[in-house]
Amino acid sequence: MRKMVRDLKDSSSMIELRDFPGGPSTFELTMKFCYGINFDITAFNVVSLRCAAGYLEMTEDYKEQNLIFRAENYLDQIVFRSFHESVLVLCSCETQEIAETYEIPDRCVEAIAMNACRKQLVSGLSEELKGRDCLEMWTEELSALGIDYYVQVVSAMARLSVRSESIVASLVHYAKTSLKGIIDRNCQEQRKIVEAMVNLLPNDEKGSYSLSIIPLGFLFGMLKVGTIIDIEISCRLELERRIGHQLETASLDDLLIPSVQNEDSMYDVDTVHRILTFFLERIEEEDDECGYDSDSTGQHSSLLKVGRIMDAYLVEIAPDPYLSLHKFTAIIETLPEHSRIVDDGIYRAIDMYLKAHPLLTEEERKKLCNFIDCKKLSQEASNHVAQNDRLPVQMVVRVLYTEQLRLKKALSGDSEEGSWVLPSGVQSRAVSPRDTYAALRRENRELKLEISRMRVRVSELEKEHNLMKHEMMEKSGNNGGTFLTSLSKGIGRIATFGGETRQKVNRKSRSVSERKSSRSGR
Repeated sequence: MRKMVRDLKDSSSMIELRDFPGGPSTFELTMKFCYGINFDITAFNVVSLRCAAGYLEMTEDYKEQNLIFRAENYLDQIVFRSFHESVLVLCSCETQEIAETYEIPDRCVEAIAMNACRKQLVSGLSEELKGRDCLEMWTEELSALGIDYYVQVVSAMARLSVRSESIVASLVHYAKTSLKGIIDRNCQEQRKIVEAMVNLLPNDEKGSYSLSIIPLGFLFGMLKVGTIIDIEISCRLELERRIGHQLETASLDDLLIPSVQNEDSMYDVDTVHRILTFFLERIEEEDDECGYDSDSTGQHSSLLKVGRIMDAYLVEIAPDPYLSLHKFTAIIETLPEHSRIVDDGIYRAIDMYLKAHPLLTEEERKKLCNFIDCKKLSQEASNHVAQNDRLPVQMVVRVLYTEQLRLKKALSGDSEEGSWVLPSGVQSRAVSPRDTYAALRRENRELKLEISRMRVRVSELEKEHNLMKHEMMEKSGNNGGTFLTSLSKGIGRIATFGGETRQKVNRKSRSVSERKSSRSGR
């Protein structure tokens, strides 16, 4: 102050303290200190006092235990020994840019990380204390920090080996607190927060994808928000990769990501396709690590779960009139055939897509129906196919022929081959060696049940046949002969898929026609 007065050219001029740290209230406290008036140094004013003391050059050269000394002593003895006090001081540094000059934020960050690590060691003796520390101390108090200081604190914690579970809990709470309300596509602060959350996620240990400590709902939430505010592509792909590595635990609602492009479909199908690709890469990595001789039940169980989820997803998006055929078929083609035991789900999705897109060409309809394995359709689905006029004729014929073979095997008691229950190659992968006996017993029960259903159906068909025969006998001979002839031709066309069956049906049809003609002649 003396220097400023001495430098004045005019004694009547006023001294103006530009950009004084902390403003008038802090200046008042420094004046009290100069005149020996007592006041309390707290976590809320220590940063302003330390910056003001530096601004006024209140060093030990002018007085022992000057204001700089007092402020630094309070930081060392009180603030940096407490997690709570360190967080409060770091929050106050956000309004004092000059605090960086005295390295106060850096020291607060290190103090917070060290105190967290110390608390972790103490609470490690008790699971109850561990949970309370994580939820009450780290998650709530750190949420008061700005994103820049928060990133520094979490990075320091990770460097000092603070538990990943505690870090993840803090990230989840911080994201919920900071991103609540309306998501603005043009908000740079929200984009910065989401990208920071992604970069701070701890790495999953190799081989523990399905047991990830990061909640899947949190990852989907970040992805949906990130899609709206257009985060960096690297962050988006990282979220998709993490989701893909635990896709078997996802739900249908998780996958329904709205599309942000007005001219596109209702849902972001491309994102789901990339997530599915990441999942299959994980399965392939696990297969390579385990080798061919190991039990792959776990991997295939995950595949079956994802297959059911994706079938449900396809059913949900199929009615969208703006969904292109390319995107719809991309999801179907990506999943391997052995990810489905039954094709009812994929048939339902394709049927709904055909209903919502009536302008598809015949070739496009055939291409879609080629994804359906008729051998893996249930009895109910097969009956629906036979009456579905939206499907190509070839598809209906294929299903009828498959039903014919299934009925033939059931009547002959040929249960030696179960390819119509599970196609070759699928059964061996779906059931592990240790479960083979149980799987065979279950399959045997299913075969017996199916045979019983087939016998009831054959009995009904015989009754209908006798009734039709009786009605035809009452009609004129010419009409009856014409009807039987057309019926035999229709059966012959259905049997074109198998030479032996076609010959038998044709011979039987000709013999029936000849007998009927001879009766008419008489």
